[in-house]
Amino acid sequence: MDLRMFIGGRWVESESGETFEATNPATGAVLARLPQGTREDARRAIAAANAARDRIAGLTPWERSRLCLRIAAVMERRQEELARVLSQDQGKPLHTEARSEIASAIEGFREAAEHIKWLETAVIPVADPHKRVFSIRQPRGVYAIVTPWNFPFNIPVEYLAPALAAGNAVVWVPAPTTSVCAVKLAECLEEAEVPPGVVNLVTGPGPVVGDEIVAHPGTDAVGFTGSAATGTHIAARAAGKPLLLELGGNGPTIILEDADISRAAECAAFGCFFNAGQVCCATERILVHERVHDALVDGLLAAARQVRLGLPEDEGTTMGPLNNQPVAEKMDRHLADAREKGAEVLFGGQRAPGFPTDLFYQPTVVDRVPEDSLLNTEETFGPVVPVLTFRTHEEALAIANACSLGLVSAVFTTSLRHAHHFAEKLRTGIVCVNDHTDYWELHIPFGGVAGKRSGVGRIGGKHAILEMTDLKTIAMDVR
Repeated sequence: MDLRMFIGGRWVESESGETFEATNPATGAVLARLPQGTREDARRAIAAANAARDRIAGLTPWERSRLCLRIAAVMERRQEELARVLSQDQGKPLHTEARSEIASAIEGFREAAEHIKWLETAVIPVADPHKRVFSIRQPRGVYAIVTPWNFPFNIPVEYLAPALAAGNAVVWVPAPTTSVCAVKLAECLEEAEVPPGVVNLVTGPGPVVGDEIVAHPGTDAVGFTGSAATGTHIAARAAGKPLLLELGGNGPTIILEDADISRAAECAAFGCFFNAGQVCCATERILVHERVHDALVDGLLAAARQVRLGLPEDEGTTMGPLNNQPVAEKMDRHLADAREKGAEVLFGGQRAPGFPTDLFYQPTVVDRVPEDSLLNTEETFGPVVPVLTFRTHEEALAIANACSLGLVSAVFTTSLRHAHHFAEKLRTGIVCVNDHTDYWELHIPFGGVAGKRSGVGRIGGKHAILEMTDLKTIAMDVR
């Protein structure tokens, strides 16, 4: 199957004529051939977006709301097709994860359609009796959007829906390993009659087409979800532009001595194994009080044994393969480092044999993880449960906050006082109390904390629309 890019409302090849193959991570089968975009292709897309920016900005909020609802309706009609493409292209289980991601993406457009209609601004009291001052929200212009492979429908929608609702044009570069999903989403936009040039899709390598759109003077603002290292590079290349960056996390989950251990183990394991751990807000490390360590580990091992690693379209599968070799190699490297430093692998710990590709990784539980291990200091992004032990609450906070990443954390306790204390002291943008770090709903503000490398700004509901608009103040003399 040969697919194309979407530029200026037309499906086009790369100007170079070159292509790359998209493969199923579970089977190795070739799914499609896609255009290998170039910098010239990216510039064509930027020109198309600039030609269309006034058209989308000129629509009323109610008209843009109806546009988002049309997109949602098209996606809903194609829901099963999109879920199957997602499962094949990304590798997540069809029955337990892919279908729910598509449902969430559909809801993302519906929520944006509502939020934009009720986004009120202020009339501002002033000292001058002859002045009336008020504010309005206006689109920023042309957004450069770069999205990752772990949620190839939902994460793009987290940017595309508020961008369109707010009246921005978009140039979008998806991750190469899930670009088939991107093409299918672009098909839905076309079918919903998004005006030509308002959303432009360029497929190809991030260091080429992604770099071009974030650095080019023809884009006015940048949205990116991905690793902290790439986000830092993008911020430098896009210097001076408004940035909305949702970057990596190393989600610490703290289990206090008074916690409900059964629930804590269940939630922590879910946070580690959901989407095979390939989530920016995954439970990346578990800090447990020494008094309840053994009971928690028993619960984590029981949860790991319940994971059904298998082909994504099989009905009994609860965890599929990792998406690509670099993330699997990172798992290998982090586990090797932990073993060398004295950690004990209690369950799993290697790639699973007997599958069509070597991207299937065993659900893994590692105990006695040293503080200087990569499992504790870096984002692993795989199906691993690293367990560290602490004696005092101050020690737990010190270990949790020492990491340079600060996206999402969790604390389990039955004490309201402890819950508030940890919620206020943990250096993350989000703190979940008595739930896993993967908890989020589409309208909730989501992002990192200042002083860490987990990004700037907030995605989610009206918060993304606020980020993707300029606040203009208008002062009128009424004499």
